[in-house]
Parts: sequence; C-alpha cells; structure tokens
Amino acid sequence: MKFMKLGSKPDALQSDEKSIRYISSELVTDIIITVGEVKFHLHKFPLLSKSNRLQKLLSKANEENADEIQLDDFPGGPKAFEICAKFCYGMTVTLNAYNVVAARCAAEYLEMTEDIDRGNLIFKIEVFLTSSIFRSWKDSIIVLQTTKSLLPWSEDLKIVGRCIDSIASKTSVDPANITWSYTYNRKLSELDKIVEDKITPQEKIEPVPKEWWVEDICELDIDLYKRVMITVKSKGRMDGVVIGEALKIYAVRWLPDSVDALVSDAHAWRNKSLVETIVCLLPCDNGVGCSCSFLLKLLKVAILVEADESSRGQLMKSIGLKFHEASVKDLLIPARFPQNTKYDVDLVQDLLNIYKTNIKGSCDVEVEEKKDKANDESILGQMSLLNVGKLVDGYLGEIAHDPNLSLSSFVDLSQSIPEFARPNHDGLYRAIDIYLKEHPSLTKAERKKICGLMDVKKLTVEASMHAAQNERLPLRVVVQVLYFEQVRAASNARTLGNSPRNSTNTHVNGDKECEKSRGESCQSLNNQMCHMKVRDKEFHKNGKLNKSSKNSRSGMQLLPSGSRRIFDKLWIVGKGQGENRSSETSGSSNSPTSVVPGDTKSSGSSLRHRRLSIS
Repeated sequence: MKFMKLGSKPDALQSDEKSIRYISSELVTDIIITVGEVKFHLHKFPLLSKSNRLQKLLSKANEENADEIQLDDFPGGPKAFEICAKFCYGMTVTLNAYNVVAARCAAEYLEMTEDIDRGNLIFKIEVFLTSSIFRSWKDSIIVLQTTKSLLPWSEDLKIVGRCIDSIASKTSVDPANITWSYTYNRKLSELDKIVEDKITPQEKIEPVPKEWWVEDICELDIDLYKRVMITVKSKGRMDGVVIGEALKIYAVRWLPDSVDALVSDAHAWRNKSLVETIVCLLPCDNGVGCSCSFLLKLLKVAILVEADESSRGQLMKSIGLKFHEASVKDLLIPARFPQNTKYDVDLVQDLLNIYKTNIKGSCDVEVEEKKDKANDESILGQMSLLNVGKLVDGYLGEIAHDPNLSLSSFVDLSQSIPEFARPNHDGLYRAIDIYLKEHPSLTKAERKKICGLMDVKKLTVEASMHAAQNERLPLRVVVQVLYFEQVRAASNARTLGNSPRNSTNTHVNGDKECEKSRGESCQSLNNQMCHMKVRDKEFHKNGKLNKSSKNSRSGMQLLPSGSRRIFDKLWIVGKGQGENRSSETSGSSNSPTSVVPGDTKSSGSSLRHRRLSIS
C-alpha cells in the first residue's frame, strides 16, 4: 500500500477524554472547535495560516465575542479534522488509501488552497492521488470503497470518477504486462517444479488469466460496481466471456444461497436491486458471455425477489439464445402462486418458444429435414435442436411425477419441438409411463391421446421389450410395439442372411425389403393364431393340451401369454400393409374374432399379469 508522510514535528495532540482533544504546549489554547461530539482546544494562528474558511469563522466569532466554533456536517468527522489540524501545526501525518479521501474532502471544506499558503494540503493530497494512489490497482479499489461514506463531497471532487476510470483502464491492460498484485483464487494449482540431478528447482510461472481482476472488484458496493462495469464495457476492449464471468462471481459473492434469505424483509430490496443491476450489465453478445446455467439460476432468483418485468424479459431472451445448452436440473424452476403445479411449466414453454423463434430467424426449421446438411450453420442448428429434444424429454420425465400437471400441459410441451429433433422416443416413452403411473384416473381417451405422442417405430429394442409388458399402456399400443418389433426382427434376419456382394443391393432396396418383411410378419402372426385356435379346441376337448402340439410352441414364444385381444388389435394394425392386405383381411376361419369370448378374457388377464413398469 502506498503512503505519504507530511510534516516533521512530533505529535502533540493529546486526548483528555473521549470527546476532548488538545495541544500539549506552553501556550494556552485560545479557540475551541467542535466537530461532531469531539471538542478540539487549539491555537488560532496555525489554523488561520492554512484555512480560508476558519479565517472567516474566527472573524465572525470575534465579532460575537465567542471562543467556540461549531463545524456542522464536517466531511470525514473528527478523524479527518484531526489530520487537517496536525498539518496546520506541522506535525507528522501519514496519508494512505484508507484516509486520503476523507482528508481531501476535509481540506476542501476548510478551503486549504494555494491562495492561502503555497504547498497547502489540497495540493499535496492531489499529488499523492495522481502519482501513487491512481497508479496502484488495489489502492484504487480501496479508495473507491471509502468514497461512499463521503458523498457528495467525493463525487463533486471527481474522486469517484477518477478511481473508476483508473480501475477500468487497468482491467483492459494486456495480461502479459501486468506487474501489480491481484487476487485470483478460482484456478490456483501447485507450481510444477523441475528437479534434475543437482539442478536448482525452477518454478513454472503461470500466465496471468484474462479475468484476473474480477475477484478484487467484487468487494465494491453494487452502485459502484455497476459504474465500474459500465466503464469497462464502454472501453470496448473486454471480451464478453470475461464480463459474464465477472457478473457470475459477483452474484455468487452477494446473493444468499437460501430462499428465506433471498425474500426476507431485511434484504429483499437489496437482492432485487442486485439482480436487476446484474441483468442490465449482461453482455450484448447474443448470449455468448454467460452460461445458460448461470442465466437460469439468475432467472430463478429474479422470480423469487419479484424483479421487474423488463429484467425478467431480458433474461428470458438471453436464455432463449442458448436454450440448447441448458440442463434438466436448471429448468426445474419452482412455480409461484397462483399456479398449483410443482414447477413452472409455462415458463419453460415460453423459453422454448423464444428459442424456436431465434432458430427460425437464422434458418427455416420447417424445411430443415429436407435441406442438404452441407452448410455448417444448418448442421449446427440441427445439432442444437437434437439437444433440445433430449432436454425436453428429460424435463417431461421430471415434471410427470407432479400429480397436478395437466394432460394439456404435458402434450403441448411434448409437441413443441419438431419431429426430427426427436429421432429416438425412449425418453418420451419413459415420461409417458411415469405420467400414466402418477395419474391413474385418466380416461381411456386421455390415455390414448398421451400415448399418441409416441412413435413405437422409434423405440429401441430394450424400450420395445419393456413397452410390450407395460400394463399401463393401452392394448392397441402394445400390439403396435409387438408388430413393429417382429417386422424389425424379420428385416434384420434377412439383412444378415444376404451375402457381402449383395450388400449394395440390400441397401438400395431397403424399403422394399421392409415391406416384404412386414408381409411375412403378418403371415407369421396369422400362422400363430391358427396354431392357437387348434390348441384351444384340443384343450376344451381333452381338458389339457396334447403333447403332440409341442412343435407349435416355437411360434408362440414371440408374444406374451396368448391374448386373443392382442391378435384382435393386430389384425386392425396389419391392414393396408402392401400386397398382404387382402390375405390379412380375408378368410373368416383365420380371423381372431372367431375365438371364444371366455378364452379372450382369461388370456388377456394373463398378459396383464406379465407386463411391467420402469417407473
């Protein structure tokens, strides 16, 4: 810390009590000056030779035959006046970053200018500020902190402005040229030491990071911090990422962790002002400067402290620019009254809509599937949408546990992303299954509606196996799962059976192969139903299955225990599948509708008994 000593005489100012100061001298004091609650017993001549204001006040006191002067609203209080008094007597005074502003304001109050005496206190303090304080990084910050208690004097004397300009100028200095000390605790690591034989260990000096300055200014009050950051940004030499890091560190430093502390009456106004200030300081770089996680946490706080609409709107706009970088945990924002849900689903829906609007502004989402993906921006845009698809499905899986979540909210959010953003429906299936579990009172139509969001053709093998045994899914969905699994299995088997030399043809004719596989699958299922019909007749005739029917068991292993209702639905699903349509819909002897109703009931309950759940 820089300091300056003034005067050479020993300190003769002593105290009798807490409120009395006097000069220890052979000469009797002839004037009493009261500053606050402290009385200073001094001599007129030393004071008159340095202070123009005291000359006027003493002249007025002589006219009134008074020997006491009252200094009201003296800047810096008794301590600052004591510095000025000692300077007048030529006593040793030490100025530093903690008291120099108070001394400067006091000297201005007493009018200790060059007109009264050459080399007066104001001149000496200005030299100290210019040559030492404003050239020091940490001293400039300390001085700026002390100015708040000395307003409006410190502002009128331009000390605040000069401090801010000094700090802002130093933040934009090339880190390679920094020689002053600073605080940087976030990325400290042990210095590597190289020891080879008898060579003296050498320390590798890590380069100064770009954000070296952000921790030191965190101690500033929010008003001063705002002015410093505005000046830093106005210079145009600071990267938006560094600005975002500085705002994050300041928010972590001053915003309390607990919700109760955030909304407490004692700190609610301060926290609200802090959040609104940080929001207005966000870098205008399309959201690059701040992480989406930080912005979402800031939005949570803004909602809790009831920040103004403009601040929340600006935050949501910034989040919408990089919504694809969010995590499910960050999106779990508690709902506020009068909402009855656990989380604010409408807010997430709004953020998603902002994101979609931004994406549509840069590239046409509606034709994204048909575009040639050679363009880099198009590829990046599609990748971000794929991330959003996973994010939405994960979020749906979390909010599905809420018993107060309406079906319309679940459906609307699920349908908010384009189809190509969800190439895999496993996450959506998991969310639907959880919702069905937590909302057992759904009607048949509602269950059909929510399950209609899912495309069973986009389920993985593992998810399909689970869905086939899930007792919460409508029977028609289970039938569709079983059908497409058999189509996929038959197609895979045919592909593996092709020789390498025919692999090209197999790829070219993939669609025809799939259609052919579907026809064969329908025929296979038709044969299985014939076997089941024969086995039912034998069972009713003999009371048990004939041993000779063991050979038909292989056809039964694909499905859960023989459910006539499954095959009844399967016939409906199988309609319209290429060339096999007529064979699937004709022939009443093979139709599953000819099965005995009693058997249908018993076999259906057997299937329900075997179906499971993942939630």
